[in-house]
Amino acid sequence: MYIPRAAEATLSSLATEFRAITVTGPRQSGKTTLVQHTFPDKPYVTFEDPDTREFAATDPRRFMRKHEAGAIFDEAQRCPEILSYLQGVIDQSPEFGRFVLTGSQHFGLMEQVSQTLAGRVGILHLLPLSLPELVASGICPDEIEVLLLRGGYPPLHASPATPERWYNAYINTYLERDMRQLLAVTNIGTFQRFMRLCAANIGQLVNLTRLGADCSVDQKTARAWLQVLETAFVCYRLLPHHANFRKRLVKAPKLYFHDTGLVARLLGIETAEQLSTHRMRGPLFENWVLTELLKGRFNRAKDDNLFFWRNNTGHEIDIIEDHAGKLRPIEVKSGMTITSDWLRGLEKWCALAGSRASRPVLIYGGQDRQSREVAEVVPWRDISEVL
Repeated sequence: MYIPRAAEATLSSLATEFRAITVTGPRQSGKTTLVQHTFPDKPYVTFEDPDTREFAATDPRRFMRKHEAGAIFDEAQRCPEILSYLQGVIDQSPEFGRFVLTGSQHFGLMEQVSQTLAGRVGILHLLPLSLPELVASGICPDEIEVLLLRGGYPPLHASPATPERWYNAYINTYLERDMRQLLAVTNIGTFQRFMRLCAANIGQLVNLTRLGADCSVDQKTARAWLQVLETAFVCYRLLPHHANFRKRLVKAPKLYFHDTGLVARLLGIETAEQLSTHRMRGPLFENWVLTELLKGRFNRAKDDNLFFWRNNTGHEIDIIEDHAGKLRPIEVKSGMTITSDWLRGLEKWCALAGSRASRPVLIYGGQDRQSREVAEVVPWRDISEVL
């Protein structure tokens, strides 16, 4: 079952503007399916295949001659040797959109691409399914707890797989293999504990010393592990915004994941009923809102423009969208009943920001849309209007 992706039009547009296109994102987010659906006439080559990888690495000129008309190169970071030769082939022809590269290790692939294909390649980051994509396909759950538990990975919405079993296999099959490749992690049990600790700290300021101590590794190791989780599109660090409005600001980033279903599995949450009363329901909802906003940007090939704001007295705005210096504050509440207390933080922040603030938004777990004097109050199912 193919689930149409919001990034299809963007991908087609990039193919008319750049010689090559790179699609990055977590494993199983649908990169291969998207590029094959968008470019059905292009030959497909995966560097996960050891024979193909050896051919390309040992005889790159012959390999590129075979594919000089264009191709999809899947998991391109597995064969970095080919990129220099790809540059030569691209430069020989003015044709746009001839080659499409995909990769599930963001920093590794992008470093290689930036060194060899700078100015020649368009970039698209593909995250798991967004709410608008689920709604358009008629497969969106009615309850937010079910959506948070299932997450957005396409295989969980295109098959009868249960979240518990699928995420167990995902962790064992993909994440642990990536960790071994990138870090040579030998004690997988300790690393899994580290991932669970990260999941338990979503929405909190990153504290590498504490994370390391809680799983008996030093701060240097904890930093390296977290960087690899970011590289594999598992974790995401939300940076603080620099606008201080004459206030001292927190400088540490906050920790989130790119998918709430993975967080729920790492926390041992198995049912929507458990999630509805779990202490992490609020942070999971906040995490989901953040990733929906990210997907809205990435699906249009736009850069990340999301931050948070917190001063040294504890006044905080969950998410700040920076549109060329015009700042939109977004507060997130998982509750279903709107209270005036929810709006006070936004009102106070707007007084500090003055003319730099745009119309505030409150996204919550209820059903009713309201336009208050202080902010637009948006139910979770209408989050696409915020995008």
